[in-house]
Amino acid sequence: MQHIMEGRTLGREIDMVPRRGGFLSRLKNPASLPHSLSEADVDFYISDFARTGFRGGLNWYRNMDRNWELLAPVSEVQVTVPALYIARDRDLVLAIRGMDQIVANLSKFVPQLRGTLLLPGCGHWTQQERAQEVNQAMLDFVRRLQGSTKSVDCFIDRCSCSPPPY
Repeated sequence: MQHIMEGRTLGREIDMVPRRGGFLSRLKNPASLPHSLSEADVDFYISDFARTGFRGGLNWYRNMDRNWELLAPVSEVQVTVPALYIARDRDLVLAIRGMDQIVANLSKFVPQLRGTLLLPGCGHWTQQERAQEVNQAMLDFVRRLQGSTKSVDCFIDRCSCSPPPY
């Protein structure tokens, strides 16, 4: 999990899983947890997955071909609402072959793309790793859309930007 959270790819593109060893077998265990993941978080995940298993998380990948079939009728649909793309340079998803071209051409699929924010040194779990920056970017985006900050600021005053307790 830590590999995924930190986006460790050893500088390689993600492509095929090795025949022996699995998806993460090429990666070394990091010496410490990232600041966004505490020992308490790890204990919680271990406890919960020991109780429930990880079938749901894995089934998404096991069902990938079927997902493509089910989504084929909407494959050409564009996102037509204003959008902000928040990316992270250490996300394993960005290492998938061809993803660089998808991101570079994102405005073709999202005509009202209003901006892209690249968070350096950030892995897959952007909102946990960089909560304040993500929240600020989203709030700024909404403010720009509204042209007025009054209703957004009232909402901000009632909310907490800290992650939920486990």
